[in-house]
Amino acid sequence: MKVQRYAAVMVGLFVLLKDPQSRNERGLSQSAENAILLAGAVTVAGIVITLITAYVRAKLPKLRPRAGSGPQ
Repeated sequence: MKVQRYAAVMVGLFVLLKDPQSRNERGLSQSAENAILLAGAVTVAGIVITLITAYVRAKLPKLRPRAGSGPQ
């Protein structure tokens, strides 16, 4: 039985080495996915910063004390 098992392993190994299974190449590489996610995060952060800046600049004139109206 050992010889038959050894022969089967050798044949299987030979077939695997002669015709390896092709890799699934669909999708992006890990580096490309990370770059796209990073670009998306930077874009979202930029939009949030722009919105907050616009909001603060719109409210700032109402918060500034007028000249001469402060505590004396």
